[in-house]
Amino acid sequence: MSKLKIVVYAIAKNEEKFVSRWVESMKEADEIIVLDTGSTDHTVEELKKRNVTIYEKVITPWRFDTARNECLALVPEDADICVSTDLDEVFEPNWRETLEKMWIENNPTRAHYNYNWKLDDLGNPKVSFWINQIHSRKNYHWKNPVHEILVCSEKEKEIDVPIVLNHYPDKSKSRSSYLPLLEISVEEDPENDRNIHYLGREYMYYKKWDQCIDMLHKHLNCKNATWKDERCASMRFLGRAYYAKNYLEEAEYWWQKSIAEAPYLREGYIELATLYMNKEEYEKAYPILKQAEKIEEKSKSYINEEFAWNDAFYDILSLAAFYTKHYQEAVDYVKKAIEIDKTNTRYQKNLELMIPYSL
Repeated sequence: MSKLKIVVYAIAKNEEKFVSRWVESMKEADEIIVLDTGSTDHTVEELKKRNVTIYEKVITPWRFDTARNECLALVPEDADICVSTDLDEVFEPNWRETLEKMWIENNPTRAHYNYNWKLDDLGNPKVSFWINQIHSRKNYHWKNPVHEILVCSEKEKEIDVPIVLNHYPDKSKSRSSYLPLLEISVEEDPENDRNIHYLGREYMYYKKWDQCIDMLHKHLNCKNATWKDERCASMRFLGRAYYAKNYLEEAEYWWQKSIAEAPYLREGYIELATLYMNKEEYEKAYPILKQAEKIEEKSKSYINEEFAWNDAFYDILSLAAFYTKHYQEAVDYVKKAIEIDKTNTRYQKNLELMIPYSL
């Protein structure tokens, strides 16, 4: 018999294709509550079929924090644990038993757990980090119009729980609302370094290079911008923006700065080495990539990027090794790339070309 009351809560809009899988995953909870914010498909009907507690309310103007707070307010006051998810997310089985056991043993207010944000076609994690959207019922609320965060008004006690939430995003959905909502976020709270970083990154996605550069410089100058991983990311994004504007010296400078800021992260090394590879300065690229290879532990934060840990990393390593005449290494690295992506014909051709040099 369950000792704690666990409630899953979520917001939804036009998610009917995810309903069945999501409810199957979340049914280990005592109750599932969904606030539908204006679906025009059959999301509401599909949820009702599965005995989900469903409410409907259109949020105008749209803000993610407002919607999540409206949904959280619907969670019964006697809930011991609140679990916030989206309908395109799925817990791996038996999550409830682990969560409940550790909650009873530690009496926390919030839990951290592994989030596989991106998976390959076989279900293997490609981008993973830890999130903390499981929390006690009282003293919590959501903040920020987009990239919303869960804020506690009292002192927290946090624990790491070995459960896994997998993300299967709807690639057809637009993120067009993110940029204006991020601009609102920064306008509302101009000292929030995280939102400033996010906005600079969003400008980068839209190739608004000058605005990207201005915002990322602003992030680095924020007095609260002290987390090295995120500072490193802003420096890397500055490198990308300057490179896109063909300011190669500035790009090189910022990628070098990113390495100095967080030498324990692979990403900065790889981006700097890529610059050198593009300039055919292979003798510079090779030792930098070898330094990156020594970093064997992936960050648990959202900062880690796919290219630093997948076949792309071994691909560039193989090319750098080949052009610096480390032929056996080149063969070994391209074989590792092939192990990860057996469908890439270029890797196969590179292997065939490199093998004679290694003999």
